[in-house]
Amino acid sequence: MRYLILVLAIVSAAMAARAQDGIPDLKGTWVGKGKVIIFGGHAHHPGTGPDSAPTVRDIEMTLLVEGQDGRLAWGRSSSAKADTKEPFAWAISSDNKSIIGSDTDGSFRITLLAPDRMEKCYTHNGLSPSKSIVAGCYPMERVKK
Repeated sequence: MRYLILVLAIVSAAMAARAQDGIPDLKGTWVGKGKVIIFGGHAHHPGTGPDSAPTVRDIEMTLLVEGQDGRLAWGRSSSAKADTKEPFAWAISSDNKSIIGSDTDGSFRITLLAPDRMEKCYTHNGLSPSKSIVAGCYPMERVKK
């Protein structure tokens, strides 16, 4: 009986270690360009008021993933229009491809397409200080050093 318990403990430990394998390393600088729809305006999309009609805008974003602890990652984001260095936090799903996260006023849904390529979707609702509403999805790539 003790032998069976020992074997089960070893197998469980090996499975837990294997589950940790394959967690992607996200650290580094990621850049991407795309389009977003916005009601209102804020630092990354200046020039429109909170009651303006919806506008489709181009955006160039940079994400700096500064740290990672297993399935948790964090960093700062900026755009070509505003070097806000806005903090974000992400959590990697057990499929090692899906990521959810938040920053100070919105949410991320990210799909890893390859080790250095992702599709980033971002939204925020009108409850942010800017009162703007934003949604967009576009590809991003890790900058090679």
